[in-house]
Amino acid sequence: GIENLPCELQRNFQLMRELDQRTEDKKAEIDSLAAAYIESVKNMVPEQRVEHLKKIQSAYSKCREYSDDKVQLAMQTYEMVDKHIRRLDADLARFEADLKDKLEGSDFESPGSRSLKKGRSQKDKRSSRGRGRRTSEEDTPKKKKLKGGSEFADTILSVHPSDVLDMPVDPNEPTYCLCHQVSYGEMIGCDNPDCPIEWFHFACVDLTTKPKGKWFCPRCVQDRKKKK
Repeated sequence: GIENLPCELQRNFQLMRELDQRTEDKKAEIDSLAAAYIESVKNMVPEQRVEHLKKIQSAYSKCREYSDDKVQLAMQTYEMVDKHIRRLDADLARFEADLKDKLEGSDFESPGSRSLKKGRSQKDKRSSRGRGRRTSEEDTPKKKKLKGGSEFADTILSVHPSDVLDMPVDPNEPTYCLCHQVSYGEMIGCDNPDCPIEWFHFACVDLTTKPKGKWFCPRCVQDRKKKK
């Protein structure tokens, strides 16, 4: 949760500060070794020169190692903050969509038959939308695997299409449908267990409500026809 973010940031910044201090100590050691080498290089035998230069080289390698660790830690910190920002953006978009639906549902016309008719149409619209929306864990898109074989542990959040287009796309977030976009809005799963895509946005497959019975995506329908 986001409540743990400040502690995680503080820990990462503390580690980066320690790496900075180790780097500065190594730089001071390198300066000292270099000064000692320049001062006494004329009196050294070749074996002593090689040994001294190896010490300097080892110190440089350790300094570079500390710097690489700091860069990796900074990248992890950035990705952690970006992940929380994207999750908050998705929650905000979903909240705004729910609020808009509630406002539309309470926006009646003048009293009488027209008002009653409009209220019913809004109720039917919401109930129809509810039937097509992915509400249970069983209906959510299955977690896709990366090339390395690891699974995403985060649940895909439903957001409005326009909000998804406005947000930056995480290259590691799984994509679905014929449009190769992330999960959002109302989606339907193909009943073919071997379907390579599995989940599709309603708009991309010309659906407005969830159809009765089994449903197959356009690609699987073509493959079934070819087999026949």
